[in-house]
Amino acid sequence: MFDVLRLNLVSPLTLCFALGVFARVIRSQLALPRELYTSLSIYLLFALGLKGGVELSHSSLSQLAAPAAVTLLLGCLTPISAYLVLRRLGKFSIPDAAGIAAHYGSVSAVTFIAAQQFTNAAGAPAEGFMPTLLTLLEIPGIQVALAIGAFQMAQQPSSDSNQTSAGSKLLAVCHELLSAPSTMLLVGGLIIGTAVGTEGWKPVQPVFEGMFKGILTLFLLEMGLTAGARLQDLRSSGLFLAAFGIVIPVLHGLLGAWLGSLSGLSVGGTTMLATMAASASYIAAPPAVRMALPEANPTYYLTAALAITFPFNLIAGIPLYYRFAQFFCN
Repeated sequence: MFDVLRLNLVSPLTLCFALGVFARVIRSQLALPRELYTSLSIYLLFALGLKGGVELSHSSLSQLAAPAAVTLLLGCLTPISAYLVLRRLGKFSIPDAAGIAAHYGSVSAVTFIAAQQFTNAAGAPAEGFMPTLLTLLEIPGIQVALAIGAFQMAQQPSSDSNQTSAGSKLLAVCHELLSAPSTMLLVGGLIIGTAVGTEGWKPVQPVFEGMFKGILTLFLLEMGLTAGARLQDLRSSGLFLAAFGIVIPVLHGLLGAWLGSLSGLSVGGTTMLATMAASASYIAAPPAVRMALPEANPTYYLTAALAITFPFNLIAGIPLYYRFAQFFCN
């Protein structure tokens, strides 16, 4: 376990993230231009979808069916479990519980990429269709949590017009998620990669594969800067939310590893699925929650996802999920 943890801690990805956090802690003026951050995000998401599509072109439906089924199951179970814990144990309000659960039901693409690099370095590469599972988990994980929140809010004493408004908001969120840039880049990349196959991939491979690790490392510097800026929010978010941001990902990761092994995934693929289940979205989920549940406190869901769960997964979570995968697959 120590060797696996060391492998993750001394990687450029983790160290660059730590540099960003440290820069914010000492109040350095280091910052990436907003335009550069947006460009890096577009590159990473499209490259992820494109490479996954090329690998998907080699996969049969029979190989994908069982992993896709357990991924959709996770997309339902993780937001429900997170919501119940937040409501019953944390005593959070309905909007806050649903808003946080939407982040933990969805998936962090950056954590996914970090896990992909980790499994490759560990000599246990995942199946090529894993980006397809990432896309499958992205939308239902958010939708289930928001649907719970909208339904629970509708049960509160209110007028018919308010209930109609809640339904309209849910439809608007569906459109927002399906047309979101992250969804368009991932799904569009998957379709293009599947259509062009290996031969069409070769001319652009140096750009979308050869440069991938370097651009991801730079992106994680920005993530460290962003997470470091939110560390002070831990004081107002409370001890329960801090514990939630670590314990729930571990439990979701354990569930994902078990289901991944049952679906026939390899150790690398099972690690990736466990990481997806354990991660928390901070790109796709926030705008969806703001639209559907404006009453939800952004400090809670952003601090939990970005300042607690993301660093935990990057530093210690991914090696732990790798061990879970080894246990269930062997």
